[in-house]
Amino acid sequence: MKSRVAVVRTTPERVLEDTGRIMELAGVREALTPGRTTILKDNISWHFPFPAANTTPWQLEGTILGLRAAGHTDLVCVQNNTVVTDPRKGERLNGYVEVLGRYGIPTRYNCFAWDLKWVEYVPKGPMLALSRVFPDGIRIPEFFVGTNVVHLPTVKCHIYTTTTGAMKNAFGGLLATRRHYTHTWIHETLVDLLTIQKEIHTGLFAVMDGTTAGNGPGPRTMIPVQKDVMLAASDQVAIDAVAARLMGFDPLSIRYLALAHERGLGTADPRDIEIVGQPEIANESWGFSVGDNFASRFGDILWFGPLKGLQKLFFHTPLVYVFVAGSYLYHDFVWYPVFGRRRVREFVARSPWGALFERYLRPSPPTTRG
Repeated sequence: MKSRVAVVRTTPERVLEDTGRIMELAGVREALTPGRTTILKDNISWHFPFPAANTTPWQLEGTILGLRAAGHTDLVCVQNNTVVTDPRKGERLNGYVEVLGRYGIPTRYNCFAWDLKWVEYVPKGPMLALSRVFPDGIRIPEFFVGTNVVHLPTVKCHIYTTTTGAMKNAFGGLLATRRHYTHTWIHETLVDLLTIQKEIHTGLFAVMDGTTAGNGPGPRTMIPVQKDVMLAASDQVAIDAVAARLMGFDPLSIRYLALAHERGLGTADPRDIEIVGQPEIANESWGFSVGDNFASRFGDILWFGPLKGLQKLFFHTPLVYVFVAGSYLYHDFVWYPVFGRRRVREFVARSPWGALFERYLRPSPPTTRG
């Protein structure tokens, strides 16, 4: 049986209704176990609002409505931090706090020891990278075990994995702050994380926002491109493969997708994926390319280049904080003020999605229901 991915073209006026529709088309009722807590795992690649970098507020709201319509009312949003993101700042600046508050959905934080406890986990399936990256034991949030999870990625490029989507969205949820140790084996790590997810979760689903897609050196310093597309699937590999093909990449040439396909964790071959909704959209190719920025060129040298052998010195000692600070300063105080703010202003002024985003930041709820 083919994996199924739902894809539709949408508008700001229809996006909540269309999100619910693609969730039904993609089989959300079959994918998630009734009566279990369902984690909403949004994606904050940057705490600053930047088009295509982060889960959109309408993606979050549409998913909540779709889950409730399917009978899932025990919903919890789980946030994580990264070396360049502050989850509380991100959820506020990107409009999630108001949406979650409107529907009475609590937020948990896996990055705060007082909130979620991390426990050692021994995977049943073979690991490609995590056992050597974490020889003292793999740890995951205890709260995740026995829950459904719905990932909320966006369609965008990534400097180290070519594309990033549902599979990469588990990176922040299941790995603690030392996850930068995995970058040399990032493709293998994503496959390991999907193996673990299939063992600990009672259901997996993804709703992906491509209303504005990210071209260039993602997941932050990108060129936003309006595409008006939403996707949904229970197969995390298949939805990433369809998004990759839309962006103009061969899914099977992307290592994490090819590895996951080979190990039977999902389907990356477009010939074995059934497109429902508006299948003609899947034939598009947007001609995206990844490129580099200052931070990625430096990272390439350390993670994949001539200094790879010195990783333990750089990343397993206090020297790591030098690189963390450098990444933070570059993204927040150089790139965003010089390039990012202007792109955000253009997005708000020229794109109907920018106008919708502005409405989500107002106290009153947006009038977007179909």
